[in-house]
Amino acid sequence: GLLQVVKQCVRVPVFVMIRPRGGDFLYSDREVEVMKADIRLAKLHGADGLVFGALTEDGRIDTELCTALLAVCRPLPVTFHRAFDMVHDPLVALETLISLGFERVLTSGCDSSALEGLSLIKRLAEQVSVPWGGITERNLQRILEGSTASEFHCSARSARDSGMKFRNPNVAMGASFSAPEYSIKVADVAKVRTLNAIAKNIL
Repeated sequence: GLLQVVKQCVRVPVFVMIRPRGGDFLYSDREVEVMKADIRLAKLHGADGLVFGALTEDGRIDTELCTALLAVCRPLPVTFHRAFDMVHDPLVALETLISLGFERVLTSGCDSSALEGLSLIKRLAEQVSVPWGGITERNLQRILEGSTASEFHCSARSARDSGMKFRNPNVAMGASFSAPEYSIKVADVAKVRTLNAIAKNIL
């Protein structure tokens, strides 16, 4: 439903994240079934590309699973997501992803943010288009100037207070570290415009 509505509202390509759960990137057979079903449905409803990632238990790219999922994704372009930041050897992992046919990799340079991982991002971007996570309007210029990548990835979100007037303080709908029920994360148009302006000025 979200994909259908987004496709009606925007003109930019929409890539759909295929991630059956939070946590690690080592998937069970049932989770793989879900991923394949999600890919088919995303394609059916107009996805312009897909985003996923899968690792082996020893921190390498799960080439067997990725190959199977890439086959379901065809002919759409595919990005490997930030599971990349959890690999044992990022340079070997990148070579594997290129050989498999991934067009992009989302990464913070295997560090806590793109700024901290900038030196690795620069090395990776020489081999493949590498947009990355952890971008804000405060660090985008420095990151773009410090690498050869021409794309970037960010959430550009802010918190909005809920419109609920009645609030039950005794009930939490998620884990203790999840977002409060009466605060909503939304895409921030002002942040998106600021980030676009910074990027256009540099690229």
